Amino acid sequence: MLFNAILCVAPTAMKRDVEEPPIVTTPPAEARDGGRRFVGNALFVLLIAVAAVAGALSGLLLVYSTDLPQVTELEHFRPSTITQLYDDQERVIGQFSLQRRVIDSYDDFPKVLRDALISTEDKEFAEHWGVDIWRVFGAAWRDILLDSRAQGASTLTMQLSRNLFLSPDRNFRRKMQEVMLAIQIERRFTKPQIFILYANQIYLGHGVYGFEAGANFYFSKKAKDLTLEEAAVLAGLPKAPNAYSPINNPERALRRRNLVINNMLEDGKITTAEAQRAKNAPLRLNVQSEPNDIAPYFVEEIRQYLEKKYGTEEVHEAGLRVYTSLNLEMQRAAQQAVRDGLAAYERRHGWKGNLLNVIANGDSLATYRHVDWDGTIVPDTYVHALVTEVDPQSATVKFGSYEARLGPLEIKWTRYTSPQQFLTRGDLVYVKVIALNGRDSRVSLEQESGVQGALLALDNSTGDVKAMVGGRDFQESKFNRAVQAERQVGSSFKPYIYTAAIDQGLTPDDTVLDAPVTFNTSSGPYTPHNYDGKFEGVITFRHALAESRNIPALKVTERVGGIKTVIEYARKFGITSPMPAYLPVALGAADITLAEQTAAFTTFPNDGVRVTPRYIRKVTDYDGRVLEENYPEVKDVVSARTARIMTGMLREVVLHGTGYAASKLKHPLGGKTGTTNDFTDAWFVGFSPSLTCGVWVGFDEKKTLGNKETGAAAALPIWMDFMRVALQGRESEDFPAPPPATSNAVAQKADTPEPAAGDTEAH
Repeated sequence: MLFNAILCVAPTAMKRDVEEPPIVTTPPAEARDGGRRFVGNALFVLLIAVAAVAGALSGLLLVYSTDLPQVTELEHFRPSTITQLYDDQERVIGQFSLQRRVIDSYDDFPKVLRDALISTEDKEFAEHWGVDIWRVFGAAWRDILLDSRAQGASTLTMQLSRNLFLSPDRNFRRKMQEVMLAIQIERRFTKPQIFILYANQIYLGHGVYGFEAGANFYFSKKAKDLTLEEAAVLAGLPKAPNAYSPINNPERALRRRNLVINNMLEDGKITTAEAQRAKNAPLRLNVQSEPNDIAPYFVEEIRQYLEKKYGTEEVHEAGLRVYTSLNLEMQRAAQQAVRDGLAAYERRHGWKGNLLNVIANGDSLATYRHVDWDGTIVPDTYVHALVTEVDPQSATVKFGSYEARLGPLEIKWTRYTSPQQFLTRGDLVYVKVIALNGRDSRVSLEQESGVQGALLALDNSTGDVKAMVGGRDFQESKFNRAVQAERQVGSSFKPYIYTAAIDQGLTPDDTVLDAPVTFNTSSGPYTPHNYDGKFEGVITFRHALAESRNIPALKVTERVGGIKTVIEYARKFGITSPMPAYLPVALGAADITLAEQTAAFTTFPNDGVRVTPRYIRKVTDYDGRVLEENYPEVKDVVSARTARIMTGMLREVVLHGTGYAASKLKHPLGGKTGTTNDFTDAWFVGFSPSLTCGVWVGFDEKKTLGNKETGAAAALPIWMDFMRVALQGRESEDFPAPPPATSNAVAQKADTPEPAAGDTEAH
């Protein structure tokens, strides 16, 4: 009101000053009284106006602050952070989170990043008290001129208060609360503290929160190692993370990056030469692959354990640090060995076709995207590729941003001479990446008919799980065949028979007759036969185990007290799966998991001591306090003498028996092949002095792998490919020499058949 009164009076006074000479006579008393009354009225009106404004502001402050959070909560604030899994060298192999975030200190954020962010988001950050008044007025003026929300006015502190405590709604109430919280934050915390809270909290797109996680995700490096142009990309994201995503909108991200660089140049943070170089640099990303892809089956086992023990919320929000037993190099070797081994199996059995066609499925060639393409594609990986063109000489396939051609050499193994004979546009084929070079990449045509494989490797001294593969592709099947699948183990069960024999005083050089025999069982006569259908006469135990002779194994079973005795020994070795007491179990008719069988075999190189598989060495909380620490669990199974003799016998399997191919590794090794009836399951479980590894190959449904797909043919090559890598640096290790063994009277027992049921043979 006073402002309006002044506007009404001021023009008259100004006009009188110009047109009339000064009057020096004393004004009448009435005029003087009128002037005083006017001033008094004006002051009264002013006081009323001030009181009204103050009252209104007080009322607004009271209303808007009734449910305002207390900024003192920030002193103990812990944002949702990533639970990270580390391998045995403390390298990240997996993570669980609701928000991908890594907490950093002030010094972890490089100056170039701090300068880029402040120049773009809050130039007066170091000077203002939470609210930049001139910026507010400037933004309001631009909003009025442009009749839109042309420019925001929030400082870093205001953004922090909004992100931590308030909703994203755009209204006057929320803005007032944002201002009040910002002022409180500025009063209680230093500028570096505020910057840390902001830099660790802000959303940067793709589920990433904070600049450390942003540097990890977009550039696969730590924040402190960011270049100028990389820091500018990240600093440009808080305004609109999805709109300026360098992944989804690279052109907009590039323009935004260059704007940030210009801001830094205007503020004198960088030189003209630095700005020009950075703006001329292309937008280079090195998007971090999902760490859970390295060992997905192992990581899933860890997740289930942690959630059961600590709860889902703690695991996904509290930032636990989980130090596992896995070894990154061994895990990669295991995955490659399994996939290469399954590919070799597929080629042995010829092209079967049955390809999915995305066009027939209602998808478009231009828009189709397979889940395989979201992961990191490097040479030697296996991915699904889309056939985009086919001609008599070649077929063009696309996978992610790459293209390759399938020519006569790549399809030769299929026995077709032209791609047009068995491929059409839209077919989804399985390929192995040979080399990556944009549209001139190279691949080999592969096939996936449904055959599966599993591998588990354990450290003999600690039981540490060094590698785990639970199937061909975790994205297609989460079922972990290394720990969940119970399959018949075939002749890999026979070491328990001979362990019982050695433990009872028999020796590897004792003999048994390999000749036709029929056992009378409760279900009728049982006449077993050997894998090759032949009989070798009198042979030693050592030779019988090395060549996996079935009839000698059954006869030794009856010598040691029957199948119940053998099962008792298998239980000592840690086998907990159900094992009915009938004779074919001696030939591997029992369903056992790969994890059980592999852990059991550690007993032989460990001088009779079995180690329990260990997945986690230590778990700490957000502050580094140890929540759990696990030590090796061991159990005495048999004497060191028995274990060493059995190790020697299992070495014969590699040196002269069914596992002879492994002798090419030129390393002290022992192990046992296993093949079940009708070739439904193929096994090899073997060990070096320091490492035990088990491999299984088969279909999820119990159907044949095909004629002669034995453990030696299907599983052993995978085992060898893995061990070739795992044994590097262990060239000097060796087994202790077995003690001299002498026979006793048990060897002279007469053959007394053990009643049994069933009709399963194994090799």
